[in-house]
Amino acid sequence: GPKEFTALFQGLQNWRATFERFDRDRSGRIDSNELREALLSLGYSLSPMLLELLISKYDKTDGRSKAIEYDNFIECCLTVKGLTDKFKEKDTNLSGTATFSYE
Repeated sequence: GPKEFTALFQGLQNWRATFERFDRDRSGRIDSNELREALLSLGYSLSPMLLELLISKYDKTDGRSKAIEYDNFIECCLTVKGLTDKFKEKDTNLSGTATFSYE
């Protein structure tokens, strides 16, 4: 509906602004350092190993550029947000740890 579309459109505009703010060299891609800063600005603090994993997953140049483009940045952010939200559901003590079953 219109409310959902408006929320989605605003979310995309926010992600575009974040992407452009951290794409400092205006290459149309953000590298792992830029991704780290962009995700930090969105409230996500990830380890260097996890950042490299995200870059390798969302770099659609088979690792040649070691950076991700805007569309893949959105996909990456949605993944990080979804996984974080699910983790928070299980981390009821806010301890930073959670136990998951396969189901």
